[in-house]
Amino acid sequence: MRRNDAGGDVVARIKDLILRSGLHPGDPMPTEARLVEELGVARSSVREAMRTLSSLDIVEVRHGHGTFVGRMSLAPLVDGLLFRARLNDGNDLRTLREVVQARIALDLSIGQRLVEAWHEEDLAPARAEVERMRAAHAAGRSFAEADQAFHAAVLSKLGNELMMQLGDAFWQVHTSALPLLDVPPATDIRLTIEAHDAIVDALEAGDTAAYEKAVRAHYSPLERNLTASE
Repeated sequence: MRRNDAGGDVVARIKDLILRSGLHPGDPMPTEARLVEELGVARSSVREAMRTLSSLDIVEVRHGHGTFVGRMSLAPLVDGLLFRARLNDGNDLRTLREVVQARIALDLSIGQRLVEAWHEEDLAPARAEVERMRAAHAAGRSFAEADQAFHAAVLSKLGNELMMQLGDAFWQVHTSALPLLDVPPATDIRLTIEAHDAIVDALEAGDTAAYEKAVRAHYSPLERNLTASE
């Protein structure tokens, strides 16, 4: 006899099954029929639980191929913060300001580690992304893609996957929220590009103080723009 378990209980039991089975991101999940049999619950309960797990990126449904253990990314965090930002009433940009403050705090907190990791190392990939930003800006195009790649290149030296995901999550919320909240582009956005160049210079020179100064300069145009938009 199948138990009609509450969705949350089945979600917890499937997560426990993933752990007990030693599954990793990308590994195939047990079939729906096997989950029904092993957990002793109704098929509808398994389906509801899998939808919940999919929304959390714990499992990934590949249509025509099956269900797999997900990437465990921070995509749900990004979606939640973006929705929270859009819930702000009127011109209240509190959530976006908080995300920017969190980005600044994160970048400053890892400054010493980045300087130690990159000192006298080749930062050509990051420098190339700065040049892409300049070219895009000169042509009147968005340089968001190069900006995202720049930050990923800088953080890659830490060898910390969670730090990279967190940095990228904040970047995505920050970048995606600006147009959704009708925040106009900063008029001095060129200074942001130069600040990226200064970050590379500081890391290559092993200068933590210069790195911190460049990080603050990087966000200054946006902070001024947010203040002006209040």
